[in-house]
Amino acid sequence: MSTRKIETIAILGDGPAATTLATLLARRGRCVGLFSAGERPGLIVGESLVPAIVPILRELGVEEEIASFSIRKPGATFVLGPADRQEFRFEDVHGTLPDYAYNVPRHRFDAVLREACERSGAKTIQARGRVERSGDQLRLSRESLDAAEGLFGKGPDLLVDATGRSRTVARVMNLPTTTGDRKDVALFAHHEGVQVDVEGHVHTDRLERGWSWRIPLPGCTSLGFVVDNDVLQRFGTKAEAQYDGYLAQEKRLKALTDGAKRITPVFKYTNYQLITRRGVGDGWALLGDALGFVDPIFSSGLYLAMDGAKNLARAIDRESRTAFQRYERSALAHIAAWQAIAGYFYDGRLFGLFKIGDQMTDRLIGRIVNPHAQKHLPQIFTGEATDKFYSRNLLDFMVRHIPLGDSPRDLKVN
Repeated sequence: MSTRKIETIAILGDGPAATTLATLLARRGRCVGLFSAGERPGLIVGESLVPAIVPILRELGVEEEIASFSIRKPGATFVLGPADRQEFRFEDVHGTLPDYAYNVPRHRFDAVLREACERSGAKTIQARGRVERSGDQLRLSRESLDAAEGLFGKGPDLLVDATGRSRTVARVMNLPTTTGDRKDVALFAHHEGVQVDVEGHVHTDRLERGWSWRIPLPGCTSLGFVVDNDVLQRFGTKAEAQYDGYLAQEKRLKALTDGAKRITPVFKYTNYQLITRRGVGDGWALLGDALGFVDPIFSSGLYLAMDGAKNLARAIDRESRTAFQRYERSALAHIAAWQAIAGYFYDGRLFGLFKIGDQMTDRLIGRIVNPHAQKHLPQIFTGEATDKFYSRNLLDFMVRHIPLGDSPRDLKVN
């Protein structure tokens, strides 16, 4: 990223990362154009928020409206086995964040953010933003410049890719990526009549293969599962056949959907652990899922996207190479932190650690360690301390060095 005056910014995409960034920049007087192709899937993964996103909603001035059509989320419930349920309540976390979040219908949530973006003065360009590569340089295509009707002159000072899994810039620039160990697929749909154990909680169920989510929404429940693609092949190649087939044969899912009715088509998402290793370059930056998407297990996606937008806006304000490099390091480190936590869920060590903590309550080491862990670890899962050096390293140390017995093997997600 070379040092240059940044007066005009073109943002590719119109999801929460894009609209959050556009709103913040336009409020500060920047000339911002946001390319919106107008093509949105009926259902979008990322319907459950973490408390760390609430202050961002307040800053954007949209929390009250979002609360009016969403389900208040006071915590999360993890069903690890037939008689093994762990509840996590945000009110028990001794931090500075609100003790709630929201479960949101994404089409309405995204629409509210787009409306706030328009009110801010950012210009929405009703076209798909297309880019071209010239050596190491990146530029908007002539077609996209024409669609912008002179907003950027000969071209914007900065291009921001917020196109999600389309990864427009990364593909054109052939940027290097890192993939995680898992090659899962997520399938989900909305249902009427799916059981929810704790009001408002997002529910995570450990399955014989993979895991599932239950997210209570107004009038329905989002039910999805994440599983290795090989498991689904026996049910055919189409998403609906795979979804319905797996629901019918997986014991836990079959019980949860007994008497329930699916009311939407099935949507399928892949590349669940894909991170682009470069986040900034000469005249461009990546944001949100276009930079990296880890896993939906702890509902971190929207927070990573919108928090990243705040940090990128800060870098743009400073207009320095150092600021953009700091943004890149911070964004990649934040993604890596959530990826590591997701890994501890999959290999069984996370809840193995929690179980050992419960068993050690009356022992000396437990009386020493538990209060310390109870102060720092819950803040990781609300988003408050996920990227904080001390809290993250405390979790890493504990899962690696505290003897967990057979718990990891018993709690592993296959």
